[in-house]
Amino acid sequence: MPSPPLPARPASFAARLPFFFGWVIIAIAFLTVAVSVTTRTAFSLMFPPIVDEFGWDRGLAAGAFSFGFLVSAVISPVVGRTMDRRGPRFLIEIGIVLTAAGLLGATVIDSPWQLYATLGVLVGAGANCMSFSVQSQYLPNWFVRRRALATGLAFSGVGVGAILILPWLQTIILKDGWRSACWALGLMTLFVLMPINLFVTKRPQDLGLLPDGAKEAGTAAARRAAAIVDPHWVAIEWTVARAVRTQRFWWLCIGFFSTGYAWYAVQVHQTKYLVEIGFGPMQAAWALGFVAMVGIPGQILLGGLSDRIGREVVWTIAGAGFVICYAALLALGAGPSEPLLYLMVLSQGVLGYSFTSLMGSVVAEIFDGPHFGSIFSIIMVSLLAGGAAGPWITGVLYDYEGAYRLAFIVALGFSVLGAASIWFASPGKVRMVAGRAETQPPPPSHGGG
Repeated sequence: MPSPPLPARPASFAARLPFFFGWVIIAIAFLTVAVSVTTRTAFSLMFPPIVDEFGWDRGLAAGAFSFGFLVSAVISPVVGRTMDRRGPRFLIEIGIVLTAAGLLGATVIDSPWQLYATLGVLVGAGANCMSFSVQSQYLPNWFVRRRALATGLAFSGVGVGAILILPWLQTIILKDGWRSACWALGLMTLFVLMPINLFVTKRPQDLGLLPDGAKEAGTAAARRAAAIVDPHWVAIEWTVARAVRTQRFWWLCIGFFSTGYAWYAVQVHQTKYLVEIGFGPMQAAWALGFVAMVGIPGQILLGGLSDRIGREVVWTIAGAGFVICYAALLALGAGPSEPLLYLMVLSQGVLGYSFTSLMGSVVAEIFDGPHFGSIFSIIMVSLLAGGAAGPWITGVLYDYEGAYRLAFIVALGFSVLGAASIWFASPGKVRMVAGRAETQPPPPSHGGG
């Protein structure tokens, strides 16, 4: 006797919404990176008063930021495996607790090791568990056709957070001291981010949905098939062991390391540098915030552009942004100049920050599969290592030379290397972006939609 049919599974709350729940995921990610990335960026504001109060060498103090990145790099493979097994909600909530603990704990430091433990390790590792690294591992699951655009929208929260939070923190620092700023930022992290991230879900399929809000599985599958350039490569189930034996993996590592070096070297040192060459503390703080703010259109527009013309071209544009940024910083050595300051801010933010919207997309198009989180986290070790090396080497070179000239030249060189590396990784030779795939005829073995 045949078994009675199973009752239909009730549609999830997300499936009953009149709009695609993926945009709710993007909104949550937007708020999360707005706060979490700012907690790490705020080190640039804490750095001058900490150095002045304790009299520590700049290389020693900046090393706390770098040490936090090194710890993040060490734990990154564990983060990737945890993502594959437990999903983003678990990781993000852990990151919130670690970051809040680091910021609140920093208020009682009186020795370098405590600075390293709080603003270095706890804040660095905590931010790593809820910002670019983790977000880039699950946001690509929700969107395919507009993958970089959606990621760019989420990561544009960095700019909004910076322009609202960083000047507010600088006001607190000038009025009540850097410890009060740590208290304010720590409590914000805890009470804003913890509740909203309870809604985060790894894949749309977990809620009975399809990527991009598609209504039919066949349509989504046909679009994915049309994008494939190298069927042999795509057919491989990429594990970490297989990935590390490819040249593409190592070119991605070089590109991520170089970009991380250029990105964080300027982020940590630019406030102190601008003050020293004649700009006021509030002007320098606003410059740091405006870098992230003007990154908003860059991340959205250039991320969307990469969905049309390819990741390689837009990644190169981002690298060119850092080249221009460091050239402007070198020119500012002759004296404060507002036009050069604006050039530095615009090139760093509008162009340079656009690479954040590409990180997950670039790796997903080469190594998409069940082990993507683990592979991406290993590659992110390179970005974190670059982020650790950049501020520390820049500080050491300053202590050696007594100026930032050599340090900025080195960072400019890494900017060029980062731009070149993506062409050797060539994600476009594995999968076409949606804008190019849509101009190609669909494979004859798949139905169109």
